[in-house]
Amino acid sequence: MPSPSSSTDASGHLPGWIRRTGARLIAFQLLACSLALGACTTLPRTPYTAADAGNSRVLDIDGLRRYADEPITKFSFPATRSYLALSGGGADGAYGVGVLSGWSAAGTRPTFSVVSGVSTGGLIAPFAFLGPQYDDTLKDVYTSGIAESLLNDPSIMRVLFGSGLFGNTRLRELVARYVGPEILAQVAREYAKGRRLLVVTTDLDTQRTAIWDMGKIAAVGTPEALKLFRDVMAASASIPLVFPPIMIDAEGQGRKFQEMHVDGGVTAPVLTLPEALLFQGSRLPGNARMDIYILVNKKIERNFELVSNSTIDVASRSLSSITQSQTRSIIFSTYDFAKRNHLGFHLSYIARDYPAAPSEGFDTAYMRALYQYGYEKAASGQAWTSTLP
Repeated sequence: MPSPSSSTDASGHLPGWIRRTGARLIAFQLLACSLALGACTTLPRTPYTAADAGNSRVLDIDGLRRYADEPITKFSFPATRSYLALSGGGADGAYGVGVLSGWSAAGTRPTFSVVSGVSTGGLIAPFAFLGPQYDDTLKDVYTSGIAESLLNDPSIMRVLFGSGLFGNTRLRELVARYVGPEILAQVAREYAKGRRLLVVTTDLDTQRTAIWDMGKIAAVGTPEALKLFRDVMAASASIPLVFPPIMIDAEGQGRKFQEMHVDGGVTAPVLTLPEALLFQGSRLPGNARMDIYILVNKKIERNFELVSNSTIDVASRSLSSITQSQTRSIIFSTYDFAKRNHLGFHLSYIARDYPAAPSEGFDTAYMRALYQYGYEKAASGQAWTSTLP
């Protein structure tokens, strides 16, 4: 295995031995930092306590975010007719983008009451929430080649003396390029109509799943709200050790501090809302139907693979198995919930036999092909199933 000093080639990109799958990349970072733990330093932070965290507010406004383990009385949502949950999946988000676009072309895509997004799904969610007029924007994000720049300029030094191999400048720039005051205003208008947009992050300090009410943030309408909106999107996609965490300003018990937020997929690979939150104590009027759509930007069916007996490959396969198991568990419990309550259940995911990405990162050719695969499935009415994998 090459030494850390040879971790980049002449062009500054990761060589092939690291550039595999997302799980392999994470596994490598965990291994590298563990081996160099004695040399690792920490960036200074303002200390705060669990009591401070328990009473914290962002932008000095209550309810901009809730935690998944809070009492249901803390949540407030109108009756939900259709709910779209977008999972994590990195470059495989191109599949979800293709499905949304093909769904629009088929003329059967609903206007969702609630949209939630985790990780790459958190980047997709605001545009999916605003509707088909943003299909081309999403296609540009995932197929133009701009996403490939996210994994340029890796540095082991950032892992040892910072908190992420790649830095987050390009991720922040990508979010800022597509999310400006106009997007904020449009999300705020839809929020005023009773629709809800949720993006999930993981609060590392408290080890809790944070559910951000992006419409409520947008409704604030200030430059600070726009910054927070962008920060939450970037945090939701900030894979630990690959990208640095996003620090979000908060205040609790009169003290100001910064919370550390990373990829929502660490604690919730996809977010489907609990029964009490969906119903809020009341049923939809008459014979109105509620539908839950889970759009999984990855493969969820088990597959056989002869795993190489190496530390990185074993760690990679283990991490992948954990995420897949968590995703399947959420899907199964949501299916059971839907059947018990006579709701429409709809699931879409990448088929087990779809060719794997040829390399790590955001390979543009792979993402274009995956986008087209998702588009064609949805346009032909074959993207969704009502049965379990």
